[in-house]
Amino acid sequence: MSRPTIPLASPIIGIQEYVNVFRVLRSGMLAQGRQVANLEFEFSNILSGRSCVAVNSGTSGLVTALLAIGVRAGDEVLVPSFTFAATANAVALIGATPIFVDIDTKTYNLDINDAKAKVTRKTKVIMPVHLFGLCANMQEILDLTRQHDLKIVEDASQAHLASIDGVQAGTFGDAAVFSFYATKNMTTGEGGMISFKSEEHARIARMVRNQGMEKKYQNEIVGFNFRMTDIQAAIGLAQIKKLSKWTDRRIENAAVLFERIRVEDLPLVPVGYKHVFHQFTLRVKTNRDEFIHKLKNSGVESGVYYPTPVHLLPAFNSGLRLKATESASAEVLSLPVHPSLKKSDLKRIADSVNRAWESQ
Repeated sequence: MSRPTIPLASPIIGIQEYVNVFRVLRSGMLAQGRQVANLEFEFSNILSGRSCVAVNSGTSGLVTALLAIGVRAGDEVLVPSFTFAATANAVALIGATPIFVDIDTKTYNLDINDAKAKVTRKTKVIMPVHLFGLCANMQEILDLTRQHDLKIVEDASQAHLASIDGVQAGTFGDAAVFSFYATKNMTTGEGGMISFKSEEHARIARMVRNQGMEKKYQNEIVGFNFRMTDIQAAIGLAQIKKLSKWTDRRIENAAVLFERIRVEDLPLVPVGYKHVFHQFTLRVKTNRDEFIHKLKNSGVESGVYYPTPVHLLPAFNSGLRLKATESASAEVLSLPVHPSLKKSDLKRIADSVNRAWESQ
């Protein structure tokens, strides 16, 4: 009898999530309300008290954050191309222009030297992505923004509780966005959270998410319906209480994989950085598809994030060549590292990777 496949991601839904949702359903108050406010308060507590605004997705959060800090049509926003398309989509959806930046070959995060070369008089924002759970080099990015008077929007969709020297992802820039999609480090099913340095930016964001109004029928600006429901927030309130424990477990699981896996190009964790391992990503420089097939035959699911760089997608078709980004897209492979894994699963993952590597 074959063993069950070890999944790449495994959302954890416990009894408290069911209880919280049932209470909301029983109350009859399903739309944005007290539970959303409670989740914003709890998330603010893990981000040094920053003003937090809940929305219905991470993408909505990016759009809202950009609008709230004043990005408009014609502005340019520096974004890494090695990311999910939502990062650049958010820029394009408000009429601004995403300027694609290459990545560091070791961290997969934004290459500061390429970013410096692409700053123009139209550049308003730099949007670093804390990819796979590792913060971008925020000190270099902060230095660049001070030099050119730019704003920062952190795409922290994969970086809940990540940090540099104890400073949390989501507290470096003018705004930051976290995703609560089903496979993220905590979930509300769909949903997102924006943190702001400025309460005024948070106030504008609350209007953007709610048809441009703070008070009913008093629409001050043009806005969207980006509201989170109390049902989603009820799930999030149960999840956030477990986020620290789950994060520790991800880091522990990654440590086992580091110890057991005998391949080149394992994830880099710079000194002082807390990597929260949304993904555990290595490189397979030859025959990646065959490598994936071997893992699958061993009952280990893996994933490629991201097979096509955003600058090469038909929606953008920039004509650029970004060497490090394109190399990463051709070679990266992510392994299961989620909190549901047992010791036996981790051993099986490592053994399967080693066998596949040795037979390359």
